[in-house]
Amino acid sequence: MNVSLSRTPVTQMPATEKDAIITLDAVTKHYIMGSTVVRALDGVDLRFDRGGFYAIMGSSGSGKSTMLNLVGCLDRPTAGVYTLENRNISTLDDNELSDLRLKYIGFIFQSFNLIPQLTVRENIELPLFYQQIAPEERAKIAEHHAESVGLADRLNHRPTELSGGQMQRVAIARALANNPTLILADEPTGNLDSKTGDQVMEILHGLHEAGKTLIMVTHEPDIAAHAQVIVHMKDGNVEDIETTRP
Repeated sequence: MNVSLSRTPVTQMPATEKDAIITLDAVTKHYIMGSTVVRALDGVDLRFDRGGFYAIMGSSGSGKSTMLNLVGCLDRPTAGVYTLENRNISTLDDNELSDLRLKYIGFIFQSFNLIPQLTVRENIELPLFYQQIAPEERAKIAEHHAESVGLADRLNHRPTELSGGQMQRVAIARALANNPTLILADEPTGNLDSKTGDQVMEILHGLHEAGKTLIMVTHEPDIAAHAQVIVHMKDGNVEDIETTRP
């Protein structure tokens, strides 16, 4: 995919008329490892607009995975303010964070994170189970999303009976089960061959066109080029921001 990249000043997202779904203001995340303080994020200012498609890139230790964990409400900042849907996550307790994840966020992982003992249907239903959705409704929703990713004939199969591409499609269907506003993808094509990876990216493009906000961590430039905006991380900071398309 050949994309012409234009550069935007560091830490300033391209201006749009859309509202922000996420803002990070002077966000830091520090870890104590023995006598050493690891500055995983070191004063990051970013805005992610609703309906945008973003990629985060950087070498190991750049802070990109910490960024995704924080954006996904799996962690809290050490300092600064992270706002998701106008709520400051720093003020929320663990139960409130869990509720926020269930309500707004769908996760897609490189290693799929499927439960091997469960069928495709049961894996897709998991977020709905935690939301205490009735079994009949869970089954109906799971069937709908399995069909949307081309797995209607695999509902009763278990992960060990699926290819890598099929497992990632199950993970995508599971991420969609609770109808989230925000989709977070951690190296979504990392364990896939190039052809299957292209198929997964087609699904992600479809989600974006349907109005979902996507934030994807990847180390592959050709995968990052699918996004509208690429955020480059280095040493816990935003080094550069590139715009690939409006």
